[in-house]
Amino acid sequence: MSEDRQDLFRYVVEEFAEDYREGEMERREFLRRMTLLGGGALGARTLLTSLGIAGVSAAELAQAQAAPPKPDQASGAGMVDPQDPSISVGPVTYAANGFTNLAYLARPAGGGAAPGVLVIHENKGLQPHIQDIARRLAKAGYIAMAPDLVSKIGGTAQYLDTARVSSYLAQTSGDEHVTNLLAALKVLEAQPGVQSVGAVGFCFGGGLTWRLATAATNLKATVAFYGPAPDLAKVPDIKAATLGLYGALDARIDAGIPALEAALKAAGTTYELKVYDGANHAFNNDTGTSYVKAAADAAWAQTLGWFDKYLKQA
Repeated sequence: MSEDRQDLFRYVVEEFAEDYREGEMERREFLRRMTLLGGGALGARTLLTSLGIAGVSAAELAQAQAAPPKPDQASGAGMVDPQDPSISVGPVTYAANGFTNLAYLARPAGGGAAPGVLVIHENKGLQPHIQDIARRLAKAGYIAMAPDLVSKIGGTAQYLDTARVSSYLAQTSGDEHVTNLLAALKVLEAQPGVQSVGAVGFCFGGGLTWRLATAATNLKATVAFYGPAPDLAKVPDIKAATLGLYGALDARIDAGIPALEAALKAAGTTYELKVYDGANHAFNNDTGTSYVKAAADAAWAQTLGWFDKYLKQA
């Protein structure tokens, strides 16, 4: 496995482990996900050993592998109705890496001019929550497009088991994901009325937002929610005004903040990094157990303020 692919793979493995240790994921579901990522019981044992988790029997792994997936919650606290008359939503397709990619587009009704925002999903794929984020952006006056990075294997909607989606995303190289996102960015730029473009991403997608910012010099503004830092050697390539949003309890991701900030300062990048007290990883996702309304509301207001300053006025 290449170093690029290993970084994404390890990120997903550690995220599942963190959810398990913090009581947000049942043991059987955690072990089932390790068997998926490891390609079976033997690979799962290797992953568990690397995480310092011992005492898992062959029988327990077999039971976990055969267990049905736990369904995710589909709706959240602040869903914008897809039928809201102030917005227009629908599917979009585009070609990248030799296959057809799927995406979800939301824009203000009426077809007028507006900035565009690429919305990059978590490691569960293009879920209803991410589509809702696109609609929220449309309500705020942006043309938002959320690509489905699971398109190569049929798209997120084909899989009831989000762990299989996560496994695919983790085992795909970051370079392939970024190539897909660059193609999506061109499609977004070509939408009628789009004036300038930015990006926002969450968790896994937050990390890809940082990576995309190092590759897409046409981005005017980006917002990364609790995403792992990019290759620090590439930080000087970032031209966008960058905002990083984090939870104070998210020790795994927060450990990378000091080095990232030093690199951003050295590069002269326009940036801000904000850490919210009392919030953990994925605090913005109102369909998940880590949702913290106060932090999510404040972070969303800061996101819109950032885009208003560096994207709407670009």
